[in-house]
Amino acid sequence: MNSLVWLNLLLFLFLLYGLFWSKKYSSSLSRQVFIGLLLGLAFGFFLQIIYGENSQTMQDTLVWTNVVGDVYVRLLRMVVMPLILVTMIAAVVRMEAVQAVGKIGFSVVFVLIFTTMVAAIIGIVVSLAFGLSAEGLSAGARELARADVLPSRLSTVDDLSVASVITNFVPTNIFADLSDSRSNSVIAVVIFAIVVGIAALLLLRESPEQGEPIRRFVEAAQALIMRVVKLVMGLTPYGIAALMANVVASSNASDILNLLSFVVASYVALVLMFCVHLLLLWFSGISPQDYLRKMWSTLSFAFATRSSMATIPLTIKTQVEELRVPTSIASLSASFGATIGQNGCAGIYPAMLAVMAAPTVGVDPLAPMFILSLISIIAISSFGVAGVGGGATFAALIVLPAMGLPITLVALLISIEPLIDMGRTALNVSGAVVSGVVTSRVIVAPDS
Repeated sequence: MNSLVWLNLLLFLFLLYGLFWSKKYSSSLSRQVFIGLLLGLAFGFFLQIIYGENSQTMQDTLVWTNVVGDVYVRLLRMVVMPLILVTMIAAVVRMEAVQAVGKIGFSVVFVLIFTTMVAAIIGIVVSLAFGLSAEGLSAGARELARADVLPSRLSTVDDLSVASVITNFVPTNIFADLSDSRSNSVIAVVIFAIVVGIAALLLLRESPEQGEPIRRFVEAAQALIMRVVKLVMGLTPYGIAALMANVVASSNASDILNLLSFVVASYVALVLMFCVHLLLLWFSGISPQDYLRKMWSTLSFAFATRSSMATIPLTIKTQVEELRVPTSIASLSASFGATIGQNGCAGIYPAMLAVMAAPTVGVDPLAPMFILSLISIIAISSFGVAGVGGGATFAALIVLPAMGLPITLVALLISIEPLIDMGRTALNVSGAVVSGVVTSRVIVAPDS
């Protein structure tokens, strides 16, 4: 490493020390996360302005600063599967009626799909209001390279159907799914945990002397895994600082300016849908101000990492400890929300792309049948995307061909994908929390 890289790393370490030192004046995790966010933005801008995007010095610096962010994300992903497994088993064991499990699951999925349909409507309206169109978009080298890859990725969803997705949710090897070997491993672990929890609940009824030790073990295991989550959560400000520094430093300003209208329209749609979330929460008895304050850390992490899956531990913890959602509902909504009915990736994004692509093949995006068909297909695909990996890209690859539209538009937007995906992921996580809060107001679970 050259001397400039060493100086950059010393500056970064100084910023992290300043973040640690600031704990003396504020013990609030939300404030610490906000400070980390600002420090990461400042350091990223510093690297971008001083060295430029393609500078070797900046790239070498990010290799080492990324260690902090990558380790933090890995620690969170490390606890995802144990957290889901233990909390779901414990939640079911605490229930008095097996039927409650089905009611909670149905309510969570219904809210997720419903809000995704609303998100699709918002995506359509915003695209039309901004006059977005795929006509005239130029394809650079990266976009053309992406377009060459899309047909092979499309083949992974060609045979996708709701029936096959539901079948693949059921695990055949729980140990493989605990190692996150499949894109829908989270749902598989949830199903396994529910089955084990129901078995333990029935055993408690049939033979209390045998079932009681199981209950105590599960409750102790849950207390332990939540303590682990709390330990990892303490590193959030440092992880956010490193992740945001990387996002800002590696952004391509010229690409963003070239497609600024789509970026602005996307965030207008995301903000409008977020307002819908706040409205639903208000109807459910949750103050929007309190929600924003309590969810700040979780939404900031989702925004910086662009990973709903990695955010699951924070999503569960915030629901249970801050929003008073019962553990059973929080676990289901966080797990399902990371793979089903994602408002940003599976709702807004494919809807906007479909409206943009429609005129290129002579389809009127204002036609009522086009809009109704698009909303229906998005509702189905938002459930089906859970069967494959790839988030928004795969959602678009399902929706666009189903509507008879070209898929090359997905490749043309690759330059600005990371910038928009941050907002989409935060909205996805918010949607998962909303499904949990609304369900907790409809169904009272005995495990708060």
